[in-house]
Amino acid sequence: MQTISTHDTFIPTPGGRLFARNWTPGKSSDGHTPIVLQHDSLGCVELWRDFPEQLAIATGRPVIAYDRLGFGRSDPRPGMVGVNLVDEEAHGDFRTVLDTLGVERFITFGHSIGGGMSIACAAMYPDTCVALITESAQVFAEAHTLEGIRQAKIAFAEPGQLDRLKKYHGDKAAWVLAAWTETWLSPAFADWNLNKHLSKVRCPVLSLHGDNDEYGSLEHMHRIHALTGSTTAIMKGCGHLPHREKPQAVITIIRDWLQTAKIPE
Repeated sequence: MQTISTHDTFIPTPGGRLFARNWTPGKSSDGHTPIVLQHDSLGCVELWRDFPEQLAIATGRPVIAYDRLGFGRSDPRPGMVGVNLVDEEAHGDFRTVLDTLGVERFITFGHSIGGGMSIACAAMYPDTCVALITESAQVFAEAHTLEGIRQAKIAFAEPGQLDRLKKYHGDKAAWVLAAWTETWLSPAFADWNLNKHLSKVRCPVLSLHGDNDEYGSLEHMHRIHALTGSTTAIMKGCGHLPHREKPQAVITIIRDWLQTAKIPE
């Protein structure tokens, strides 16, 4: 059985420390291009659970995940995120993570709004991003997405519901929830989209989306395909969390696509 080593680190940035974890599948992966994960609006490293480890085993590549500022074990973020959140992440902390960990080439994998951030990273670093994988990515402010967020905001207002987030984000839980709901539901976000970013992506793209996603229709995947020529995978009977609902299917699709697309090791 393949051994996996993990390494945790705190990365200093001008805004505070970021928490990062690296899963490395034995010595055979030395020098291999890592997969860098971008979590969703309520996510963090711990909420990926064992998916990064299983992905590292299946692909033979290192997998890196980090908590964005304000999330998980990273430091609190002063102020709220804005409409330019994906650009700010790609320009700032994502770049710092790569530089600190010595990553020269990367595969970016993003879930939900993390998919949008991965798109921005692929567009911004075309010479070093060798592949882009999106899962349940949101690339525009769709009415279906906004309604799902409104319903989630109502649900989280029920007694005890915020405790679910406190388990992973501690005292930052209320900020995490507001950063998601208030940003997306702001009138300033109504025209947000990633069309320009998608048009600048030059690497191979794989886009996965559940056909029962409560936070985004298949139109997001179709737009990614239209603007990048991506390979697409519709996860049947799957909601917003394919990597948790059907982890082995997702891992198999990614592993096979990396091989078929001849993504550099």
